[in-house]
Amino acid sequence: MAACAVLMLTAFAAADTPGEHPAYLHALSDLRSARAHLSVATPNWKVDAHEQRAIEAIDRAILDIKQAAIDDGKDLNDHPPIDERWERGDRLRRAMELLDGSRRDIDQREQDGWARGLKRRALHDIDEARDAVHHAIGEARHY
Repeated sequence: MAACAVLMLTAFAAADTPGEHPAYLHALSDLRSARAHLSVATPNWKVDAHEQRAIEAIDRAILDIKQAAIDDGKDLNDHPPIDERWERGDRLRRAMELLDGSRRDIDQREQDGWARGLKRRALHDIDEARDAVHHAIGEARHY
């Protein structure tokens, strides 16, 4: 019975241990959070075309990372709560910080050739999201 308990505790501990690509898992978390900052509609803020383009690019980047077998099994909506009182510009800037962080996390040396291709696509998608958020920030300054 004691051996069974030790085995179960070991299994639970291993479940929280980062795998071969912990930086990719962190990037997934940042991407989900950036997506949330862009997609939360409030009474005084509706998602515009730039933000929608960024959300779509983030979704593609998440899919690329998951296809590279670095799936943490979490839903797109698994992110820290978003403060709906934040102004649009604050959310856009936070989304950009998260996108920058996720880009740094996955822009590391990759041994697996197949995963390298997915990584390049994910970086391209993140850059597209960053470009869209950059445009949204520029437009938000005019309001």
